[in-house]
Amino acid sequence: FEHPANPDICQLVPEALVRRHKVIPVTRTEDNLTIAMADPLNVMAIDDLYLTTGLEIDVAIAPESEIEHFIGQYFGLQELVEELLQEPGQSVSRLDSIDITEIADEEALVIRIVNSLIRQAIQVKASDIHLEPYQRDIRVRFRIDGLLREVMTLTPGILPPLVSRIKILAGMDIAEKRLPQDGRMQLKIEDRSVNLRVATWPILTGEKVVIRILDKPSTLIKLDELGFSQESLSRYQRLATSTFGMILVTGPTGSGKSTTLYATLNAINTPDKNIVTIEDPVEYVLPGINQMQVNNKAGLTFPRGLRSVIRQDPDIIMIGEIRDKETAAIATRAAITGHLVFSTLHTSDAAGAITRLLDMGIEPFLVASTVRGIVAQRLVRRICLHCRGTYRPEPGSPEALFLQDFQAENRNLVRGKGCPRCDSTGYSGRLAILEILPVDKVLRQKIVSKYPSDQLREAALASGMITLQQDGLGKAFQGLTTISEVLRVAYAGEE
Repeated sequence: FEHPANPDICQLVPEALVRRHKVIPVTRTEDNLTIAMADPLNVMAIDDLYLTTGLEIDVAIAPESEIEHFIGQYFGLQELVEELLQEPGQSVSRLDSIDITEIADEEALVIRIVNSLIRQAIQVKASDIHLEPYQRDIRVRFRIDGLLREVMTLTPGILPPLVSRIKILAGMDIAEKRLPQDGRMQLKIEDRSVNLRVATWPILTGEKVVIRILDKPSTLIKLDELGFSQESLSRYQRLATSTFGMILVTGPTGSGKSTTLYATLNAINTPDKNIVTIEDPVEYVLPGINQMQVNNKAGLTFPRGLRSVIRQDPDIIMIGEIRDKETAAIATRAAITGHLVFSTLHTSDAAGAITRLLDMGIEPFLVASTVRGIVAQRLVRRICLHCRGTYRPEPGSPEALFLQDFQAENRNLVRGKGCPRCDSTGYSGRLAILEILPVDKVLRQKIVSKYPSDQLREAALASGMITLQQDGLGKAFQGLTTISEVLRVAYAGEE
């Protein structure tokens, strides 16, 4: 099982029955319950489930090893929670005053719960863990493939010691419960180190905690694995091998901008180049590349780091994000004086990045002469390979109307039907849809003349730019994603 099951559905069947028959509740309709089991001919198990739930039982086949793994993963965490609440010595006051040297004790129950949560999140490739306190319970959600999913609930009594332990690990003030806090920690999970960013936020019912998982893959993703079409990849590689200028990657938070930049630097890193980065934080360590991490508390900001890095004789500079006018101005000067600069911006499309630089106060002639190209991107969910099938959209549906805009209403499409391997979502993993805007002579003239963003976009389209929507449609036609995913990420907030 690659994803956690819905806790509401899991609770339909008692744990004892789940363990005895080695079954996992997967989905429920009004009168039916679908369960995954290794032996579909086990009539006794099906009868027990029917008598217990009162629902008709549908069977999906799954390997016994996967079912056993899921049972241990899901119910093992519940057992830890119950064990913690029964421990007479685990009071809140004791945990609040614990010596920080004791955090290495892996037998501490709260530590085991935190580790189990993080381990489970890593196994299902979650990017974030949300702990949300309410009056009756604590909701635990994972962000998987860009969307939040509830994985379990905990009793409210576990919140104070759990938050205190997370704060200790993240170097935060455990006594401060009235203000938001940020921290970092590193845990060793299954013989590898995992970096985590922690943010607490006081709400009416307690402290909400979000843990961002910065799990470093064993091998860095390559450019040709990001989702570029062959034509787009060739166009981007030409931009990335420029001798000077600025390449920008744009998109909202969580759209894969950093991954694209890391893959780019990894591809162009050769012994004859001095590549330096300024990041907040450093998410991946790249061999042969000099990486600096911003430290605002020590006064090491993006502008200060960028000013100092110019004196390091760099060929290529990567700036994690252009956040303000000062950073933009220094980056522009670096690009115009013979350096190749990569960075990111938060804009809805490629043309919007030009307008953003102008709004920051960068002179139009500088933008026109330094920016070589812009990549706008989003992440869409991949169709699950184990339950994919073709269908024809219903007339009048959003998918059908979308296809009409591209004169493709008679095409069959692909979607996932939902299965135990994808937690009945029909999706597993993500890929990028991309919009690449090379800044050519025509566009440079329009930038100098201060044309608005929509007219810059029209000029780029006239030069053959493939939009996010067009790239998404192409990937839907290839059976990689769905039209509904393209509509969700490429049209959200469309102006």
